[in-house]
Amino acid sequence: MEERIEFALKAMQTLNFRALCQEYGISAKTGYKWKERFLREGIKGMEEQSRRPQSHADQLLEETVCEIVRLKLAHRSWGPRKIRELYRRRHQEVASESTFKRVLERAGLTQKRRRRRAREAGRVWAGGKGTSPNQMWTVDFKGWWRSWGKRCEPLTVRDEYSRYVLELRAMEDARTDTVRRSFERLFERHGLPQAIRSDNASPFASVHGLLGLSRLSVWWVALGIDLERGRPGHPQDNGAHERLHLDISRELEAIGESDQEALDVWRQSFNYERPHDSLGMKCPAELYRASERKYEGTPQDLDYPQMCTRRVSACGAIKFDGQSLFLSSALAGWSVGLKPLTADRLEVWFGRLLLGEINLAANSFIRADTRLDKKAKSGGYLPE
Repeated sequence: MEERIEFALKAMQTLNFRALCQEYGISAKTGYKWKERFLREGIKGMEEQSRRPQSHADQLLEETVCEIVRLKLAHRSWGPRKIRELYRRRHQEVASESTFKRVLERAGLTQKRRRRRAREAGRVWAGGKGTSPNQMWTVDFKGWWRSWGKRCEPLTVRDEYSRYVLELRAMEDARTDTVRRSFERLFERHGLPQAIRSDNASPFASVHGLLGLSRLSVWWVALGIDLERGRPGHPQDNGAHERLHLDISRELEAIGESDQEALDVWRQSFNYERPHDSLGMKCPAELYRASERKYEGTPQDLDYPQMCTRRVSACGAIKFDGQSLFLSSALAGWSVGLKPLTADRLEVWFGRLLLGEINLAANSFIRADTRLDKKAKSGGYLPE
């Protein structure tokens, strides 16, 4: 301590501070620290100070520790940061995140997360992202589980930007009409999104159909909703939605919950109580708002200004100049627009979606998903 006091007194007078630090065998950083403590606290500041943290989990009140544990038990899949945020909302003062982590570790309520190397996820569609509410909805079926002999395979729909879970519904089946009724209720409640991302499975898509169109996705396009799909066999293309399913597995499937009331309670907690790291510890409900695009029911048919139109027959074909050309049975009953390119070539559009091209000379329809140009391969959308 005497050496430190001597150093501090000389430091007040020397012009070559670094040379003084070398003389006493200390770094300039340590020298400045000693000088600052001497100026602030005098001789007392030269005493050796403990490196022990000023506060730690052992200093928390017993009732505080009990509440932290109680919050964790109520939300087992939440990490220390989310538990701390939930505690902060109920109390003005809150300990550090590391303190919450130590409390939960000592209670045996945390597990070290395995880090997985991120891999690039490509897409065969437009590759759009939701940067505002309702710009992109994502949809899928959660893998089924059984509870009390009853099979539960809920339909999940979420807003990509806000993470708001729009639907968590135990469905009686996965048929097109059943899923469509669920989406009709969603559209009536929240309005229409700009686009919907799904996988390539039924009823959202058809593996062998033109551009993967199914009756359900054709209905979405007729409502003015763009389609977005991940690559077949690549669930990481809709990774955030798969993460939602993991939470459902841990918090509902793991305890055998399957009735709709339990699903509704979980969805309410997810939207209005659960903070998200990616949202700056906000809840999805704090960011989500209903769409300005109101749902006014299914249109009778689509209009194609400056194009001639043809109605698709029950078997999925259209007739033009006496020729019958097959498009897709999913389009049955709807009209498509024909846009002339040359004397014997026409583009075929359904709403804003490019389906392909008719070659009158060859009496053939060239599907957009078999053409080489990038725009046609991805379907291609008319600009807004």
